[in-house]
Amino acid sequence: MTERIKALLGFARRAGKVCSGDAQIEAMLKKGKGSLLILAEDSLGTHKKYIKWAEDLKLSVIIVGNKQELGLSIGLSPRAAILIMDQGFAKAILEVRS
Repeated sequence: MTERIKALLGFARRAGKVCSGDAQIEAMLKKGKGSLLILAEDSLGTHKKYIKWAEDLKLSVIIVGNKQELGLSIGLSPRAAILIMDQGFAKAILEVRS
């Protein structure tokens, strides 16, 4: 995971535009909300759980970093998945990724 993506995740978290943890992510996906789903490379169970759901919602998905990196980038414990709620942050992360 690049330093720029980590920084953008931190900014999104401080802006209140991040959901993490199964309960929060599932609640937002059930409502059809979210702009970008970020999954950790080392969480295969999470991939199976969320990728099809994201495809149904036409939600962009990237797989980057490990659980530890994802958690640290948003100032929390290790996270298998992060849902970016803001289109601007999602676009910026996708641009850095490509």
